[in-house]
Amino acid sequence: MAITAQEWEQAEVSDITMQVVKARVVSGWKNGDEQDCDLTCYFVLRKAIMKTLAAGLLLSSISLCSYTFWKSKWLDHEINLWKSYLQETRTKGTANFFRILETWHTSGIFFVETSDRLAPSSLEMCSIESAARTYFSKPVFFLMKGLSRINRWNSSFKALTLLSSFKNIKILPLRFDDVFQHTPMLDWYQKINPDTEPFWIHQLSDACRQVLLWKFGGIYMDTDVISLRPIPEEDFLAAESHVLCSSAVLGFRRFHTFLWDCMEDFVANYDGKLWGQQGPMLYTRMSERLCQIPSFDVVRDNKCQHFVYMHRVRFYPIEYQSWKKYFELWDGNDTIFHHSYALHFWNHMNNEHMHVTAGSNTLAEHLFKQNCPLTYEHFVKKNELTP
Repeated sequence: MAITAQEWEQAEVSDITMQVVKARVVSGWKNGDEQDCDLTCYFVLRKAIMKTLAAGLLLSSISLCSYTFWKSKWLDHEINLWKSYLQETRTKGTANFFRILETWHTSGIFFVETSDRLAPSSLEMCSIESAARTYFSKPVFFLMKGLSRINRWNSSFKALTLLSSFKNIKILPLRFDDVFQHTPMLDWYQKINPDTEPFWIHQLSDACRQVLLWKFGGIYMDTDVISLRPIPEEDFLAAESHVLCSSAVLGFRRFHTFLWDCMEDFVANYDGKLWGQQGPMLYTRMSERLCQIPSFDVVRDNKCQHFVYMHRVRFYPIEYQSWKKYFELWDGNDTIFHHSYALHFWNHMNNEHMHVTAGSNTLAEHLFKQNCPLTYEHFVKKNELTP
């Protein structure tokens, strides 16, 4: 059990490292961050007891975690933390990022951007904000390939700065060589020629979600999924239709054997020219090896050996043929979502580039107001950022 900040204040410590820790813990507690101090105490005690790090590295880790846990309402703290990530990943690689992930004593929510884009759309912003609000006690990681190519914070990153105002959102650079290390994906990634791949950024995304969940556990979501309420299961897939499994939302505990099997199938049956081969079709064929795909006559999730196979309405109450309903006038009735944990917007179908408009009274606008009000206020209503 973690030691509370009050107990730290009464404790007598002689070691200089622990004195610094005590000062930080008590300071954070007196500023009203009692729960965060408790988590930090747990982390520091664990590191100190295990004696796995030198004093200098321990101090560095404590400082980094202190910024993470005691971020004030001012964004300067988050920006400084982000800068330190950039500095360390430039000199030591993304391995430092993985050590940072492991300091959290709970699984997280993962989003990835596998292109070089650094300006999220309003829908992407809403996806991440809604997850941060729904899973407020968990870290929400947004990994961006584009961040690995820059070495300083740019004041034009208004969207990223806005997301960083959430205490549990962590925006980090993404380097594929480090992510895929020690998995079947590494050899595939190093040998393939991206110039010949028509769906390359999608294939990278498909690969990343499997590796991140296998290494760290948690939930992966596409950036066109708006969270409504917490998903109660740890190990799950969901139906996209009556015959196809979804790849937009999935969750597994760390080192789940199903994920390793999926990675091996990804490499063995890779076909970059076939849309969905490494996504929905992969999870469908892998699930069929373990159990019969349920018909879902009623809204009820099914057990498939060591994971839950969820009903389509959990994430797809509106099917892909009807995706435009999100941008139609809202009739005030949202009972269709009573059995849903999140909503997939089918953004890859949106070739008309439809987006949320303030005052349109569409279903999408209603969902933005309810689930990502900060994005709606700054991104939609005030139009401060590029849609």
